[in-house]
Formats: sequence, C-alpha cells, structure tokens
Amino acid sequence: MKASRNWIMQRVSALIVAPLIVWFLLSLISLSTSDYNSVINFFSKPLFVSLTIILLVAGFFHAKIGLSEIFEDYIQDEKIKNAANILTLLLSIIVPTITIILLLYKF
Repeated sequence: MKASRNWIMQRVSALIVAPLIVWFLLSLISLSTSDYNSVINFFSKPLFVSLTIILLVAGFFHAKIGLSEIFEDYIQDEKIKNAANILTLLLSIIVPTITIILLLYKF
C-alpha cells in the first residue's frame, strides 16, 4: 500500500514540477537581457513568488520520495538507510523553508 502511494505521489509531483521548472528556466532566460529594475520588478510579482514557492515545495517533495526509493533499493544496512532517510527529510523541509522565508522577506 505504501509503495503504491509513493509511486502515485512521485508521478503527481512530477506533473507539478515539470511545467513549473520549464516556466522558471524560461523566465530566467528571458530576464538575462533585462536591466536590473526589470528583474527586481519581475521577482517582486506575487505570481512569480507563488509559483516559485509551489516549485520549491513540490520539487523537494519529489526529490525526497525519489531518494527514499533509491535508498530502499541500494542501501542494505537499516541504520544507514534510516539515517539517510531522516537526513533527506530534514533537508527537504529546511532548505525550501529557508528559501521561502528569504523570498517572502526580500519581496
């Protein structure tokens, strides 16, 4: 049951992340020729902040599930596997949280 739920959540998060990462990269490419004020103005828009937050949360969630599956398949020692999963969980919470706080604080 847990494996099928993880499989479904991995696919759903991939469906969320894929178009957002394309949007994010295209936005950065289009901003590469813009002046400083245009870039700051773009990063200050609520739509950019909202979509970036969704990308961060979904992306780190997707990565956490994927890494957990890799750990399950390739790490035999339960203690090391559990430590790797805990570290991955902590990083998948801490990194996006700090990034979101900084993103919201700055703009």
